[in-house]
Amino acid sequence: MNSDMADELSFDEPSVNDQLFSEENLPPGWEIRTVDDGRIYYVNHLTKTTQWEHPQSGKRYKVTGDLPHGWQKQYDSKGNVFFFDVVNRRTSHTDPRLGKNPSNYHTKRLDGYSNAMHVLNGENLTGKVAVVTGSNSGIGFETAKALALHGAHVILACRDMNKASKAAVLIRTTQTPEAYVEAMLLDLASFASIRSFAEQFRQRKLPLHILICNAAVFSSSWKKTEDGVESTFGINHLGHFYLVQLLGDILCSSSPARVVVLTSESHRFPDLSYSKRLNLSDVPLSKDKYWSIVAYNQSKLCNLLFSMELNRRLKSKGVTCNAVHPGNLIYTSLPKNSWFYWLLFLMARPFAKTAAQGAATVVYCATSRELNRVGGHYFNNCSVCLPSEESKNPDTAAKLWQLSEQLVRQITSNEEPVVNLELIQQLYVT
Repeated sequence: MNSDMADELSFDEPSVNDQLFSEENLPPGWEIRTVDDGRIYYVNHLTKTTQWEHPQSGKRYKVTGDLPHGWQKQYDSKGNVFFFDVVNRRTSHTDPRLGKNPSNYHTKRLDGYSNAMHVLNGENLTGKVAVVTGSNSGIGFETAKALALHGAHVILACRDMNKASKAAVLIRTTQTPEAYVEAMLLDLASFASIRSFAEQFRQRKLPLHILICNAAVFSSSWKKTEDGVESTFGINHLGHFYLVQLLGDILCSSSPARVVVLTSESHRFPDLSYSKRLNLSDVPLSKDKYWSIVAYNQSKLCNLLFSMELNRRLKSKGVTCNAVHPGNLIYTSLPKNSWFYWLLFLMARPFAKTAAQGAATVVYCATSRELNRVGGHYFNNCSVCLPSEESKNPDTAAKLWQLSEQLVRQITSNEEPVVNLELIQQLYVT
């Protein structure tokens, strides 16, 4: 095919039809290629010939628009165009804009072995702003990395700025310098820090399309946050609750927006009994009743109840919320404060998901087009699954919300954050 002749050709269509130009829709032996300005030609590997006309329609076409995020146009030694995917470090002679029907992005098979990069393959999140709490390592890091490498502006909201800054640099330097990722200080154990984060974010005049409540602790001993609340409940639930209260108007003004709350299958055992009910008179646990696994399980049930109630309250304003179980026995630094649980996780590591696999369902809920305007669900392995009966109880969710609001008022009004058991019992009694 002569490139000089190509300059004189006109085209019957201004752009590419995704369905028509999928490689799968060409006759056997044919391949689609483009020249420098986007004009399309066809290679017949059986006859060793090329032509401008589509083998089936007989028409000539041109691909237009920007390349997907992470792709670059390059040239070989003969001046021929090829494309380089800087995210996955691979080359292709096929223009990545061909055969990318947005409605079919998630028709690929997703399961427990999928990772975050697989879920986002082909996505372009340019223009989206995402905040991921606790994202300097583990699932949060893999979530933030995948979002950033597909074009989103990602904020690593972490309590350790040194680790968060290193994580941001790691994403940019080891993957692609195009990644727009930055670190901001957020300590969920401190209402003052949460307020400061929200104020700084507000001053940036940014939208907020995705908020991922990922940060969590597993404390082997009873501790209190800076504001006097038991730390497992305070960080895993109440800190995120307060953060959403402060950023809720930005989420609504950025609609459609999504909130993703990480929970766990352990939400099914809030008191390690067969009742499976959350006794709000024991939330948060007092020092004399504290047991680390119970405190953690209760906080995970609170995460799920919060997610359901938040979706009920904000879905009419264009904000949806879903809860995610990232996977069974994911090996992270979460139980590092307990030698027993550290040993348990170490033994389970060969059978556990990786952090990248754990992040798959998180980014799926944060970005999937299948979930547009869909909220109030519990996801595992990129699929909806059935949570506990207690987590679906709207009465319990509403009362937990009221309890959380009461604690926030006590803390923010400089009152002693002592749980009012009489009030809680009144809230819980139907």
